[in-house]
Amino acid sequence: MLNSKELLVYTRELSILFVEDIEDLRANTSEILKNFFKRVDTAVNGEDALKKYKDYHNENSTYYDIILSDIQMPRLNGVELVANIYNINSNQKVIILSAYDDSKYLLPLINLGIEQFIKKPIDYQNLLQALLNASKNVKLSNKKDKDEFSIIKLNDSFTFNKESNLILNNGTAIPITKYEIIFLQILIQNIGKIYSNEDITAHYCSLNECLDTTNIRKLVSKLRKKLPDNCIESIYGIGYRLTPYLDI
Repeated sequence: MLNSKELLVYTRELSILFVEDIEDLRANTSEILKNFFKRVDTAVNGEDALKKYKDYHNENSTYYDIILSDIQMPRLNGVELVANIYNINSNQKVIILSAYDDSKYLLPLINLGIEQFIKKPIDYQNLLQALLNASKNVKLSNKKDKDEFSIIKLNDSFTFNKESNLILNNGTAIPITKYEIIFLQILIQNIGKIYSNEDITAHYCSLNECLDTTNIRKLVSKLRKKLPDNCIESIYGIGYRLTPYLDI
């Protein structure tokens, strides 16, 4: 039997949209889901679900973590709903509830890439296991996205991690000072954008740190010795920028 505490570890910060046209089943299942998920929304058919899916994104600038949906529904069935959702967000995690084994329903959903099927009538242990699997995949995807967003490639061997403020050269950490970290943090806000001396000094001042134009030049000179050639570009009389690295 699935340990509900294990499931809660993965689901307690997640959102789910449950789509089911049978009122009693929708109400009972949503009450179970509320024990695990931070947010549980319900929809009565595919058309209602698609509207709520779009509305949720407009309000939160993100999508539901998991969609749990029936196949046979009025107005827009489960296959049509999933196809529409994948056109919006191809990475959406979807679990399908179905009383049918008919391949005309299941094969299109398999081809679309849904997460899992749960047969009706619902065995709630099977459902919770499917939710655990999907939630783990959500967490894994989020971690990969965060890692990819956090790590800036400076060349083939050098990287800068925005979360840990580490510069690595082929996996070996390069020692950098607090002021050098702040300088890099400025430039990576928008790689390729030129930051003027005024922009840079203002940012240091906002952190209650003092850095004048002369010291900026000294800082850049020392930092360049630790970074790949031409990584930091000086724009004469204007400022500095981080040169975009094209990983071809």
